[in-house]
Amino acid sequence: MVSLNELIEDSKENFASDPEERLIVSGVNWESYENLLAKLEDNSHYRITYLDEILEIVSPSQKHETVKSRIGFLLEFYFYKKKIKHKPMGSTTVKNRLKKVGAEPDECYCIGEPKDIPDLAIEVTITSGSIKKLETYLRLGVKEVWFWKNGGFSLYYLREEVPSRFVETYGYEQVQGSVLIPSLNISFLTECVLIPDQIDACEKFEEGIAR
Repeated sequence: MVSLNELIEDSKENFASDPEERLIVSGVNWESYENLLAKLEDNSHYRITYLDEILEIVSPSQKHETVKSRIGFLLEFYFYKKKIKHKPMGSTTVKNRLKKVGAEPDECYCIGEPKDIPDLAIEVTITSGSIKKLETYLRLGVKEVWFWKNGGFSLYYLREEVPSRFVETYGYEQVQGSVLIPSLNISFLTECVLIPDQIDACEKFEEGIAR
């Protein structure tokens, strides 16, 4: 069994030399996971995922945080301009002890009325991890998951709570556009996320969604 102190010390040692690092530890019980969350609750820098006693701690790089912020900024601007009722939940910890799962998405939202579990979770992937993120979100009941990797989005919508057709993707179907936000042009959003300057990106996005 891994102790809380070992996790904290390991994370400090492993994250010291690189702006983005990923620490994965197995054999972590639920109590140790919750103790770690409590220990780091005032430090929003880390992203923590838990699945079946496997714990993943990510220390995001500047690049990661820049992309995350840009996606969140443009998406919330879109909600505002299109009068889409929503609740931003940021990197809120979502967890379920009975299902042995917990996650902190880079961004997440309730679409429509506020809920305990977000409808949409967004993950920015700079370095690959070993925890199965779609299985994590299936257990949490998140309807739609967006992954940003290598300059583009991959979108998944939950079709089956007990996977039969979409076994490899844990009940999620890969989709070309958002099911929750069908009016949003994902290709155009991607184009604007990739614009280096924030103001230029916002101006182009505003002009494009007004057409």
